[in-house]
Amino acid sequence: MALNIPTRLKFKPPNFLGPSKTSKNLIHVELFSVQKSKTNSISRNTNALYFPGLVRACSDDGQREIFVAKKTSSASDVDTLRDESSSSSSDGYVALFIRMLGLDNDPQDREQAVVSLWKYSLGGKQYVDNIMKYPPGTLNLIVNLLKSGSTSACEGAAGLLRVISSFNVYRDLVAESGAIEEITALLRRSSLSSDVKDQSICTLWNLSVDEKLRERMTSSEFISLLVKFLEDEDLKVKEAAGGILANLTLSKSNHTIMVEAGVIPKLANLLKADVEESKIIRKEARNALLELAKDEYNKILIMEEGLVLVPLVGAEAYKSFRPSLYSWPSLPDGTEIEQTSKAPSKYGASELLLGLNIDNKNVDLDEIKMNAMVGRTQQQFLARIGAIELEDDNKSKSESSSSERLTILPLVDGVARLVLIIGLEDESAIARAAGAIADACINEHMRISFKEAGAIKNLVQLINHPRDTIRLAVIRALDKLSISNNVLQTIEAEGVLHPLINLLKQYKSEISHSFTGLILNILTRILDPNREMKSKFYDGPVNESEKGSDVTRNFAAAITSSMRTIGRDLFDSSFISCLVDILKTQIPDLQRKAASILEFIIVNESSAEKIISSEIESGLETVFHQKSLQANEYDIEDEEPERHILELEEAGQAISAASRLLTRLLDYDPFRQTLSSHNFTKLLRNILVSNIPLQYKDWVASCLIKLTSLSNHNLESESPINIEVTLYETIPRLIEKIESSFSSEVQEAAVLELNRIVSEGFLDSTRAVASQGGIFPLVKLMESGSDRAVEASLAIVYNLSMDGENHAAILAAGAVPILKKIVLLEKPYWVRALRLLRNLPT
Repeated sequence: MALNIPTRLKFKPPNFLGPSKTSKNLIHVELFSVQKSKTNSISRNTNALYFPGLVRACSDDGQREIFVAKKTSSASDVDTLRDESSSSSSDGYVALFIRMLGLDNDPQDREQAVVSLWKYSLGGKQYVDNIMKYPPGTLNLIVNLLKSGSTSACEGAAGLLRVISSFNVYRDLVAESGAIEEITALLRRSSLSSDVKDQSICTLWNLSVDEKLRERMTSSEFISLLVKFLEDEDLKVKEAAGGILANLTLSKSNHTIMVEAGVIPKLANLLKADVEESKIIRKEARNALLELAKDEYNKILIMEEGLVLVPLVGAEAYKSFRPSLYSWPSLPDGTEIEQTSKAPSKYGASELLLGLNIDNKNVDLDEIKMNAMVGRTQQQFLARIGAIELEDDNKSKSESSSSERLTILPLVDGVARLVLIIGLEDESAIARAAGAIADACINEHMRISFKEAGAIKNLVQLINHPRDTIRLAVIRALDKLSISNNVLQTIEAEGVLHPLINLLKQYKSEISHSFTGLILNILTRILDPNREMKSKFYDGPVNESEKGSDVTRNFAAAITSSMRTIGRDLFDSSFISCLVDILKTQIPDLQRKAASILEFIIVNESSAEKIISSEIESGLETVFHQKSLQANEYDIEDEEPERHILELEEAGQAISAASRLLTRLLDYDPFRQTLSSHNFTKLLRNILVSNIPLQYKDWVASCLIKLTSLSNHNLESESPINIEVTLYETIPRLIEKIESSFSSEVQEAAVLELNRIVSEGFLDSTRAVASQGGIFPLVKLMESGSDRAVEASLAIVYNLSMDGENHAAILAAGAVPILKKIVLLEKPYWVRALRLLRNLPT
């Protein structure tokens, strides 16, 4: 303070944006006038301050996206600045202001010093270097000011840290000074000005460029804070928060915590907003979502928010687009709209924006149809004028892996863009767009949107494309679209069966198993034999199996009419032979689908003869010899339990489909005459006692009963087949209904049927009930069921109690207090309850 300090210092920091020396627009910065007073205080001349612009967050030493406000000055002012701004005097004042940051100084002086240094640092890197050449403790003093209650001090400190952190060389020093933690604490304050938030978040934006520093920002609390700032009223704050989130997504380890914090819906809203947001916030939101979309689960979450991932194929690819000539507007799916006026637009607007506006008030369109029409018009307009993907294409010229580039568009534009791409000539673009359509079909709304946008017709036409990559992508897209019954009808109407069947005939030599599976998926949905019959073939007591044949005949009559419109491709011998060959493979999923299609085809008598003569018996025998059922206990212990459960599930599905097919075939005399009944009976009995899921045993039991009934019409009640079906299919099925059904009527019917089986003295029936875990649901039903259900349950448990080995399970199920309650209330069946209590060791 003993120095002779001039009352006013003017200096001209260099303009690093590069204006010429003769430029009249120079940055004019005036430091505070500093003079010694009687009280040794520093007076502040606030009128001498000019506020240059703000330095944007950047990652390349502050040389990008830096905007500085300029103040025009006269030629004399320029000469004065040039004469008085010597490096020595400037350095002296920097040292003075740094000393004023000391904790022992007046808070207002510290505030004035940090604001002055902030304005000084805006001159460029050499001015920041002048500040940073002083001891490292300077940064700690600046960070300490973030705790100040003064808005100006917080803004100045955050602004100075923002400028310093914009240079790579100083980022680690800023982080080591505790800036991340202090700024995070500052941002948690309930009331904070927009300027302070802007400077603080932009500082973190600069620091988040460094991967090491991103790890220090990864916490659910901090990310939730950023998500809240995405809804801030100040656009600059939103941009900075989005920029930090985009940088955080560059570290894959952050994805889980960011998704759990609700980042995806907030970023998606920024892209879907009707009001045009700034380019910066939309760009950062898109970049963040694209990084998150590299995970398949996150990709689904993004698309559930109404966004579509679209491949960037390059502006050149759209030059092959040929707009249709003038015609009356039609819906993208081909539906014609009644024309009320044939006069074209006077200025040609109707030709350019065909279909964007429909004046016919009689046209009733739902929202999906209107969105499809608007989206098609917008995307075709961009393609016509050559503006589509223009910005992205120019930006990516330096990128090496352009084939992997994606963008994210709102649903309306994204769906229309993908449909537009599959109509181009670029083969790589077509394959990528078809794959994107398959990925986007995550729900019914998305599938309907693609149908209304006209994707089905183009995809069906591409099935016969010579390139395998395009065929595979197209079949995959149709597979995902065909999950919807609504879309499936359109796919079938476009004539998809003929090209698919032709492809499947190449199964042996040209197409892979995965490709075959996709084709069979579509065919099984179109040729679903259970569309009209959801009930099981066997649905009642063991001795009532004869009613199955009547159900089969009625079902056959129902689907025969639908086959007339399909064509003769299904009845081709080579196609049937191909399906039988698929049955002989060891892939349960393919076996199930092939058996389901054959079941549909067999309704036609002429095709039944072809199936019988195509070695169908050996194909069925292969299905019933599943590897997963032949594994011994030691093999199962060595395998992963989850994998074995999945194998049993797939095997059960294939066996159930083959059992249905065998049941249909048994209606034909030529097949019965050539069938080895003994062999198939043995196979089905082994499957019935296997570990496949119970729901797949019903058709096995039905087929087994029908098979034995045709070979021996005088079945006795104690036949081995009846006993095995009862023990391994009927009893487990009834117990499952008692245990899992929410309907009291279903539970009552099941327990009455189970009581009938047990009371008739079926061999080992009580042991089967106990081994299937039936004691616990029966005891529970005794407490909450209807009177008939309670009485039947009580009778079954009483029979089970005759075997001492069941006593422990009955007691563990809590039967004693329930039985005592029944006796005390003197229900009609209290006598049996009392006898049961006497049987138990209580």
